[in-house]
Amino acid sequence: MTGAFKREAKLVYHSGSFDVVQSGDHVVCAVSGDPISVEALNYWSAELQEAYAKPALMIERLRGMGRL
Repeated sequence: MTGAFKREAKLVYHSGSFDVVQSGDHVVCAVSGDPISVEALNYWSAELQEAYAKPALMIERLRGMGRL
């Protein structure tokens, strides 16, 4: 599936929304490194400016930082 993506988007994450700074079709999960379609992006941290493929990966990141 990785080959299906062409260009990584650059986003600025806010609480509940994000702005597209550079257009593209995907972002990269900060924990797994997997590509995430911009249209399917549901999980991110505005504070850390990171995207996550699944909620469990977001929890993993926060636990690893001692925030949970």
